[in-house]
Amino acid sequence: MAKKQKKNGGGTPATVALTAAGTPFTLHAYEHDPASPSYGEEAAEALGVSPDRVFKTLVADVDGELTVAVVPVAGQLDLKALASAVGGKRAAMADPAAAERTTGYVRGGISPLGQRKLLRTVLDASASDHASICVSAGRRGLEVELSPTDLAALTSAVLAPIGRA
Repeated sequence: MAKKQKKNGGGTPATVALTAAGTPFTLHAYEHDPASPSYGEEAAEALGVSPDRVFKTLVADVDGELTVAVVPVAGQLDLKALASAVGGKRAAMADPAAAERTTGYVRGGISPLGQRKLLRTVLDASASDHASICVSAGRRGLEVELSPTDLAALTSAVLAPIGRA
């Protein structure tokens, strides 16, 4: 991956994927505080963006298959709803090491874009309420803002109500 990043001006796999697809996006960097208890809430506060427009990327295990869930940082993932959205029976949060190994990103910097292995993805339906949303750009302290329609298209995501307050 490092070679690919260097060839593309040092971007992350997420920004490289967006650029390659010709998708419009805005990159937002902020100073990440390692002591912050919530990466997503930290991003919303640092960027001055409403927490319902900043989405976190979570990796869950649905019936033995890793699945990406993208939900607002202001809420939580409803594991039952996630399983239902992909036709599964049971969902649990994935082992963090497996999530990092499979996506190629570190916890707190997992992006739904440019993952090492394309995983099935579910985007919370509330994303459709916004012209643009922010998701991790592939490292802590870096967010990418794009339209939820573009995010869904690039990740082949299913839109479903998988978040809860």
